[in-house]
Amino acid sequence: MEQDENVRDDAPITSAKNSKPSRALSAESVTIARPASELYVFWRRLENLPTFMENIEAIETIDDRRSRWTVKAPAGKTVSWESVITDDCPGESLSWQSVEGSEIENSGKIEFRDAGRRGTVVRAVIAYEPPAGFVGKLAAKLFQREPRIQSRRDLRRFKQLMEAGEISTSARNPEMAAREGEIE
Repeated sequence: MEQDENVRDDAPITSAKNSKPSRALSAESVTIARPASELYVFWRRLENLPTFMENIEAIETIDDRRSRWTVKAPAGKTVSWESVITDDCPGESLSWQSVEGSEIENSGKIEFRDAGRRGTVVRAVIAYEPPAGFVGKLAAKLFQREPRIQSRRDLRRFKQLMEAGEISTSARNPEMAAREGEIE
């Protein structure tokens, strides 16, 4: 029996029918002092994601459900794939899956859960099949491009951007230094 691609599989990613046991799985969360609806709206506009996800080079929106992602890979390379939104619950969650045959097979879900006066708990669960298997996963870790490492950092930057309106960095701003007389 053929399954309709529009039928929602509400099982957790780890036990979903289309889940592959060989995929690496990571889950990270952060509490952000903003309403879930605002965070969802910002995230749902996929072109906003590169503003806080340092690993993403570009996201090209194809239509309301499909997009093409280009991310940084180890050794100065980039990797691209097409992704499709598989479930969209406005203000609550967004799930996606790379299309079959992608260079990096991946799926995930971002959830926005009300935390009362504290704001919203944002939880990202990502499953991916590293290119070149174990060797690819090891290379990604060595070059800090592994999705678990990146998702933790990305969620912290998302929190900073949503709460403070900017992402703090330890890099010195040359323009500011020049105004302070440090650089001629």
